[in-house]
Amino acid sequence: MTTVLIAEDNPTNRELLRELLEIRGYAVVEACDGKEALAMVELAPPDILLLDIGMPQMDGVALVRKLRENPRFSALPVMAVTAYAMQGDREKILTSGFDGYLSKPVSSSSLVQELDRLLAHKNKQSTPVARSGEKLTGAQAARATVKGT
Repeated sequence: MTTVLIAEDNPTNRELLRELLEIRGYAVVEACDGKEALAMVELAPPDILLLDIGMPQMDGVALVRKLRENPRFSALPVMAVTAYAMQGDREKILTSGFDGYLSKPVSSSSLVQELDRLLAHKNKQSTPVARSGEKLTGAQAARATVKGT
């Protein structure tokens, strides 16, 4: 099951996102601010992080910067879910280290489409590759992952 961490300081927004995700079969964990989200990612990395920009303790931009600096989390897909929707905000957010962007209010179809895109990209990146450059399958991939091939 795909795990999504929602980092959002507004309880109503967190609840809405959680319901939209759970109805589609995602496992959801929640954080109230960036500092709590960072601790949760370090403890048990999710498959994808949905991150508000304007949060107390540590804002979304600071959190994504910390994640990108850490090789362990540098490839973690992070989607901004934010009220910052003025001209230029999307580009500014994407160039600060986010992989995706949704403005509030979030539509369920946009959320699913962006999640599918980011998770498909993540799965492509994590497919083990043989030294020859060919993709491995089945037991080969499992051995390669364990051996670090």
